[in-house]
Amino acid sequence: MPQLDIGSFAPQLVWLAITFILLYVLMSRVALPRIGDVLEERQSRIARDIEEADRLRRESEEAIRTYDAALADARAKAQVLAGDAKQKAQGEAAARNAELEKQLATQTEDADRRIREMAARAQGEVAGIATEAAQAIASRLIGSPVSADAAKAAVAGVDRGSK
Repeated sequence: MPQLDIGSFAPQLVWLAITFILLYVLMSRVALPRIGDVLEERQSRIARDIEEADRLRRESEEAIRTYDAALADARAKAQVLAGDAKQKAQGEAAARNAELEKQLATQTEDADRRIREMAARAQGEVAGIATEAAQAIASRLIGSPVSADAAKAAVAGVDRGSK
């Protein structure tokens, strides 16, 4: 084997050194800078992506806080509106109740007045009927006609005595 021939070691070592130096220069000047650029680009892209993710996270957290504040505000407004509507409804109901009570009181007064009128009329009619009955009974008992005024006076006297 020619690689193991001691006489050809020196030229082989020279070519080894030349090849090593060329490969070293080629790698250090061409390949490694390109690999370094790719790694730097990748690192900067990762850093930009992380920064973008942080920015989006902060924006989403701010949006969530804004949403929660708007939701709480809307709930508070809804409660105020519900309370106002409830108070308004209660006020309207109270006004309707007062109006109905007023109408009922008026109707009750009218009914009481009519009852009193009917009672007075009935008493007048009862007094008339009692006078006629007393006149008829007295006429039969006495055998002679009794005047209407005398019968009326007798019924009035009995009526005052019972009170």
